[in-house]
Amino acid sequence: MNGAFDDWMKTVQAASENDLSAYLPTSLPDAAAAPDKLHAAMRYALLGGGKRVRPLLVYAAGALFGADAAILSRAAAAVEMIHAYSLVHDDMPCMDDDELRRGKPTVHVAYDEATALLVGDALQSQAFLVLSEADSIPAARQVAMLRLLAHASGSAGMCGGQAIDLDSVGLSLTLEQLEQMHQLKTGALLRAAVVLGALAGKDLEPAELQALNDYARAIGLAFQVVDDVLDATADSATLGKTAGKDAADNKPTYVSILGLEPSRALAQQLRLDAHAALAPFGEKALRLRELADLIVQRKA
Repeated sequence: MNGAFDDWMKTVQAASENDLSAYLPTSLPDAAAAPDKLHAAMRYALLGGGKRVRPLLVYAAGALFGADAAILSRAAAAVEMIHAYSLVHDDMPCMDDDELRRGKPTVHVAYDEATALLVGDALQSQAFLVLSEADSIPAARQVAMLRLLAHASGSAGMCGGQAIDLDSVGLSLTLEQLEQMHQLKTGALLRAAVVLGALAGKDLEPAELQALNDYARAIGLAFQVVDDVLDATADSATLGKTAGKDAADNKPTYVSILGLEPSRALAQQLRLDAHAALAPFGEKALRLRELADLIVQRKA
């Protein structure tokens, strides 16, 4: 990665952290902050950790069409809140039952299971509240953005993919079935981040939307392939979460189906596919191309 990209990334990550904090209820123990335990747990789950890949995608896609920073701020925060809520629920004993996330105890460990459940519920609601207050764009486009995020989050997107994942433990999936699962579980929300960023700037032409969809499909699969490779090769301290858990839980992964080196090769091919999808946008898509490289080349 080059210095200009690193500087841009750090700027967006810092701005996203500040915005997320501002869009959350306070956790100060006073009457206006009640219930303060829930609000403190929401902040614990959302702030001070994570790569902020989804906000980075929002801002990079927004750069294609000169999107307003205030709208990008809300779109980025909304999609990151949905992502954070999914991690809180995913870590709970009834789901993946994990005790480590982003290098610190998971929410149900740091607080309790009931609080973790409510944190996820509250972050989901907060995401739509934040996005609904982005009122400087045409109402029809704002509704389209809200619909997009809802669709990506529900049974036809992230939650549906998680349900398939849970039902697939111990089963032998085909490569096509594994891809379908991850297009929903991981890919849908990454696609939402890309398209939300673009919609923050303008109504999209069909060709523009198709190019962004092709890009998002490639990086969504690449993200999961690399996750599977890292789960099989990195340690918990590097990952910030429990390493080797997929194999221990007998979950189907790209590594278990393809093998380690073919999985790495697939990730590289998907990176090239992502670059190719962005060709119509020329140099304006530089940050999106660099993010595709980051997703594939990351070490954690």
